[in-house]
This record gives sequence, C-alpha cells and structure tokens, in this order.
Amino acid sequence: MCPLSFYLNQMKRKVALHTLGCKLNFAETSSIGDDFLKHGFDVVDFNDSADVYVLNTCTVTENAEKECRQIVRRIERKNPDAYIIVTGCYAQLRPGEISSIKGVDAVLGSNEKFQLFSFIKDFEKKDLACIYVNEIKGINEFGIAHSGDADSRTRAYFKIQDGCDYKCSFCTIPLARGISRSMNPEKAVDELKNLVDAGYKEIILTGVNVGDYGNSINYPLIKLLEKFVQVDGDFRIRISSIEPNLLNEEIIDLTSDSEKLCNHFHIPLQSGSPKILKLMQRRYTTSDYQHVIERVKNKIPDAGIGVDVIVGFPGEDENDFMTTYNFLKDLPVSYLHVFTYSERPDTKAISMSGKVDVAERRERNNRLRILGIKKKHEFYKSMIGTDQTVLFESCNDGLIKGFTSNYIRVAHPAKNIFENKLITVRLNSLDGDLCSCNIMDTKNSIDLLAS
Repeated sequence: MCPLSFYLNQMKRKVALHTLGCKLNFAETSSIGDDFLKHGFDVVDFNDSADVYVLNTCTVTENAEKECRQIVRRIERKNPDAYIIVTGCYAQLRPGEISSIKGVDAVLGSNEKFQLFSFIKDFEKKDLACIYVNEIKGINEFGIAHSGDADSRTRAYFKIQDGCDYKCSFCTIPLARGISRSMNPEKAVDELKNLVDAGYKEIILTGVNVGDYGNSINYPLIKLLEKFVQVDGDFRIRISSIEPNLLNEEIIDLTSDSEKLCNHFHIPLQSGSPKILKLMQRRYTTSDYQHVIERVKNKIPDAGIGVDVIVGFPGEDENDFMTTYNFLKDLPVSYLHVFTYSERPDTKAISMSGKVDVAERRERNNRLRILGIKKKHEFYKSMIGTDQTVLFESCNDGLIKGFTSNYIRVAHPAKNIFENKLITVRLNSLDGDLCSCNIMDTKNSIDLLAS
C-alpha cells in the first residue's frame, strides 16, 4: 500500500451499529450501514472503537427501552468523544426522553433514519442533542431494507411491508411505525432476484404485519408469493410471522405445493382465553386460531408452527392463564415465544383494571416457557426418521449446523464444504435441542466432496 493510500485508510471514519428488537429492525439497520458505506465509512463491530455509533431501538417492552439507555451509557463511558445516534421506534415515540441521556448527539425518527445523511453533516459533538423526528401520522414512504451476512451469504431478512392498521390494545407499533404500507411488487421481485444473485439461500420476509402486504394497493401477499416462487435459483423463502386471520388457504396451499416456501409458520396467538383475547382487541377468536392450525397441519403434516403468547395481561386471572396453557398444550404447535406483559405508554391496556402482580407474571411466563420446551422436544422427536432439507450455516467445533425447512435445528460432523448449501438429510437422533442427521442428498454431497 502506498503511503498516501495508507494515510487515507487510517483517516477513514468508522461506524458501529446495534439493533434492538425484531428482525425488521435488523433489516433496517443493515440498510443504514449500507448508507454509511456509500459515504466512505468503515462498518465495524459494535464492541470495537468507532467514531459514530448508531443504535436502532425497540419499544415493544420496557426492557428494550431500558437496554437502550444502558447501551448509550456504556458507549459514552467507553468512548466519550464518539458521536451517538439513536433511532427506531423508541426514538420515534419519546425523542425528548432519549435526547436527555448523556452522550446522545442525535435522535432520528422511524422515517428519518433512512435520510440520516440529509440531517447530519459533520458528526461533530455539540452541547445539545439534535432531534429529527416528524409525526408518523400520514407517512406513506416505504424505506427499502434487507440484511444478511455478507461473508456467508446464508440468510437475508427482506422487508416487504411496514406499519400496521391494527389497534391491539397493548401495542405501540402503529404509533411508532404508522399505517400499513407495502413495497412495490415489481421492485420486490427485483430485490429478491438481487438477493438470490448475491448468493443468499434463504430469504426471510419481514414486516410489522407481513400478512397485510399489498392491502392498500390491491395486491395481496399470495400474488407476491406466487411471483417469488417463480424466480429461478437454488433458494427458499421463509415468512417471519403472519397473523392467523391473514394466513389463508391459498397461502397454505402454495406453501404445500412449492419447495421454495418453507414448511414453517410463526403465528401469533397472544392469549388462549377468549376474554383476554377480546380485551387485547385481536381480530380472531380462539376457535378461528385452532382452525388455522388444523388447516396447516392437515395440508402440511410436518409443518413447524411457532406461537407468540403474552402472559400477565390486565384482567388475566389464574383461570384465564390455565385456559391459555391448556389450549396451547393441546394444539399441534412446535415452539412458543413467551412474553411477559409490559405496560406501554399511550396504549389502551395501560388504563385497564385487573393489573397482574409482576411476580405472578414472571411465574406464569416460566410455566409457559417450560411447556414450550416440551412442545419443541415433542415436535423434534416426531420428525426423527424423516427426510428434511437443511440449509447448513457455519462450521464450529467439528460440527456444521443449520435449520430444516420446518425449523428444526440440525447438526452434522462435516467440513465447511456444506456451508450455505441446501442438503437433503435424514434426522436420526435427538440430543437436547439439536437433531443429528445422515446426508441423503448423495449426488450433491459427492460433488461437494470431490470439489
């Protein structure tokens, strides 16, 4: 390297990015990182020393907000001269609160984060934090975002939808993200092709309410999925999460018929108690939910099904909790994501009567988590002896691991020649939360071993 190039490289500024919350946030953080790269920055690990730190926040729970404040203080102690930017949902909803945290230099709202360099020019610390947050109401812009591991090119999170028109009584996301809006379908197909051409083998569709894709433009999700599965290439598509009232028979049928759609659905329930479900202002009944699960399993018997559930919602007594517990126990679902209810400002639920003691919330959370572990073990065990397609990831400690189409974690003793390959395997034993397997895709594996 010539002396001038070395000097310029040493002068290149560094940015570190950190994400709190959902996969949608991860996709958007990656796009922010791309913006910094285009402006001549190096993107470094968040634990490394950097000139600029960007924290993309979440406001779904009080813990997420608390973690944001802790991270900012940690950065400020480690590198008091660094320029700290906080953006995302927490920033959109309470910018003044964030700007008062020592060390924060700029607060950007949900829409402004995609125009970061239009607002911030020099990244020089000043006495007061700058706030760039506009009211989210009425915003129709769609910020394109996708993220993936640039080294392994294994999985990419692809944002196709943003915002939400639902009015769940516990949720602040519509306040932070605005109305439901979708990516242009032609642009979405082009972006998918770009991800496939870049070498990604699994594209995970993300959004606030993915199933609501295209509602405002009369282009339903099923039409987009039909376009996606027609794209050439060796890849598969996974839907990150979809509301039960939006998972229709057409989507289930297409998933059953196409190898490019993963046999896996993550379907939020939130409560199995009809009383609590109504208080939450969800758009389905427990009977509706059960019928959706039954339709999936009837059409795709080996489908993996994940469930979101909230415990400790206002008014939930022990009988309501046990109704939820038993409802889930009897459903053929594969795993649970259990959340403890957290009071969120500006939501209807915060003023509801029947507040559940925090200790009781935690105890109920623990009981449902144990049930979730049992459900996962039962599902994994039921798949022993079946053939599944695995996308293998990185190789560590002599094992290469990956997920099947129906979301079973698999390990196999192998060199990294199987990395980022879709391989047919036979599941043969269960060790904790990992299934061992035999390679069945003989032609592919022989070709790999010979190369």
